[in-house]
Amino acid sequence: MYVKFNPSVLLPLGLLVSSTLSSPAFPQQQPLVPGNDLSAAIRIHSKKPPVDAESLAATIKTKNLLARAKDLYTIAHISEHEYGHPTRVIGSLGHLGTVKYVQQVLGSLGGYYSVSEQIFPAVSGNIYESRLVLGHHTVPASPMSLTPPTKNKEPVFAKLAAVANDGCSETDFGDDVKGAIALIKRGNCSFSKKSENAGKAGAVAAVVYNNEPGSVSGTLGTPLEHHVATFGIAAQFVEPILEELKAGKEVDGSAYIDSEVKIIKTKNVIAQTVLGDQDNCVMLGGHSDSVEEGPGVNDDGSGSITVLEVAVQLAKFSVNNCARFAWWSGEEEGLLGSTYYAENLSAEENKKIRLFMDYDMLASVNFAYQIYNATDAEGDPKGSEELRNFYIEGYKNLGVNYTFIPFDGRSDYVGFIEAGIPAGGIATGAEGIKTPEEVEMFGGRAGEWYDPCYHQLCDDLTNLNETAWNVNARLVAKSVGKYAESFEGFPKRTLETDEVRAERIGNERKKWKYRGRKLVM
Repeated sequence: MYVKFNPSVLLPLGLLVSSTLSSPAFPQQQPLVPGNDLSAAIRIHSKKPPVDAESLAATIKTKNLLARAKDLYTIAHISEHEYGHPTRVIGSLGHLGTVKYVQQVLGSLGGYYSVSEQIFPAVSGNIYESRLVLGHHTVPASPMSLTPPTKNKEPVFAKLAAVANDGCSETDFGDDVKGAIALIKRGNCSFSKKSENAGKAGAVAAVVYNNEPGSVSGTLGTPLEHHVATFGIAAQFVEPILEELKAGKEVDGSAYIDSEVKIIKTKNVIAQTVLGDQDNCVMLGGHSDSVEEGPGVNDDGSGSITVLEVAVQLAKFSVNNCARFAWWSGEEEGLLGSTYYAENLSAEENKKIRLFMDYDMLASVNFAYQIYNATDAEGDPKGSEELRNFYIEGYKNLGVNYTFIPFDGRSDYVGFIEAGIPAGGIATGAEGIKTPEEVEMFGGRAGEWYDPCYHQLCDDLTNLNETAWNVNARLVAKSVGKYAESFEGFPKRTLETDEVRAERIGNERKKWKYRGRKLVM
């Protein structure tokens, strides 16, 4: 559902937010044009100088990015009363304030953009307590995100049952699983499918143990009727149990999860230039929400602020092709907003998007300049590799090194790739470990996370690398300027048949190890 945003109306929270913001980067509301006349807006803005990549990049100033970061951090503090700390998680006042901030900034640009909001249902979950006992030992285990609770939110006591193969087929679950805690090996299908199959077989809980070193922390994703309370665990804690079960011994255990899964309403914000060919659009986006644990100034404040600042600076120019900007909600819950948007495009609207560019975490303290490694050979929509090559040349022209990261499902490009729309993006790294080779390329500290405050309370104003942010923001501006000027040489869009699309989406989903930051298989 789309709702046209009226920038002249400030709701009480908007007044609350705007009263706390005083930076030059946050302009006051201005009228669009006399009578909000679209034709008048087009006449006014078409007189501006034509955009190009270099001219738009030259408008990017670090001081403006930092001023907006301060605004966002101030907004995150609105959530303190409810959460005890600053956050912009969906459903919080901090997130609602973020959305209004974006809308108000866009509304100050004299009708340069048509601004709308897309309201959609989002799944939100909380885990309050959990415990897993295998045999005589309480073991370290991570409840899956969006897991249902154990029965009546109380501990359940049951025998343990080993599931055959990998639990991806209902036939892997024998009669001994009924009333038991199912032990399931990770691999070959989603955690959701394993939990669902366990529930159908009558298990009272499920434990997915890793098929590689380390623990498992993932998500079940969209709630399903037969999901059961599900944990992730390192294999080392299960292997002795499996040996006992194999020898015919009976082993008991207990599982306890007190959790809540609920549906809330949230919204995406979409802004499209009134100028330019409306049937040929360059699209870009970042996510407006943070995790509950912190204010998300880098994740994804740095990306969503960059998208906003580029939108503000683009308003100084006229464009040949339309530029469409998006601020997604629910990314941290599993790419909800961007996926909802892409899945609900009509065939006609889908074809208008020539490419989508994802900008998530552009200022990590211990950064690397990372490019999503889209390739034609992997079956990514045609144009994705060309976009990757644009970023390569962009970093070279800015005089910096770069590296590649896989398309593995970790950010908001996923829904677009599945919809057949060319996509790509750049980033600076999250909880990945920086290598000595990357220190040679980018500086920083080997053996530490790219973002040492990833998904933590300390993702605040101290968690930004200004150099990396400026470099990336200029490259983002170049990407918009280039394609808003011309799509010459870029592959034209062609729509797939339903059969071809269904097969390709199936293949794509087999390679998505993540859905956002959370493991799904």
